[in-house]
Amino acid sequence: MKACYPGTFDPVTKGHLDIIERAAGLYDEVIVLIMRNPRKKCTFTEDERKALIEACLAGQPYADKVRVDIGSGLTVEYVKKIGAKTIIRGIRAVSDYEYELQQATANQILAPEIETLFMIAKPMYSFLSSSVVKEIALNGGEIAPYIPTEIIEQVKEKLSQYE
Repeated sequence: MKACYPGTFDPVTKGHLDIIERAAGLYDEVIVLIMRNPRKKCTFTEDERKALIEACLAGQPYADKVRVDIGSGLTVEYVKKIGAKTIIRGIRAVSDYEYELQQATANQILAPEIETLFMIAKPMYSFLSSSVVKEIALNGGEIAPYIPTEIIEQVKEKLSQYE
């Protein structure tokens, strides 16, 4: 079985990677989908985000089950195109649930054959988002606890352009 984990991943965090690893334990293939969203102002380009995620996956025991792709438009259309049956979404807090429930319900109407699986963030990642990482970095804080070691320097370098 194949699942799709869509998001912006700007940048990828340890929380994202935890969801990817756990999803890879449930599915034969997980496609991490970086979605183009013209309404969001991202720090990293889609190609940069793809490279960051791939750098984090390199050498992981589950890496052979994960592929990273870039898409746009409706997530359910992409999911149908690749033949997946599940959309994975991470939930950190009640506010995430409310938003994700709306999205999942809309997706159910658009494509009733596709299920949405909510994966609850581990407590240590329940506050963690790409926005939090960027805010910490832009204010001189240490981001090493929140993003994978493999990409710390790249993230710091990119964010230093915004100081």
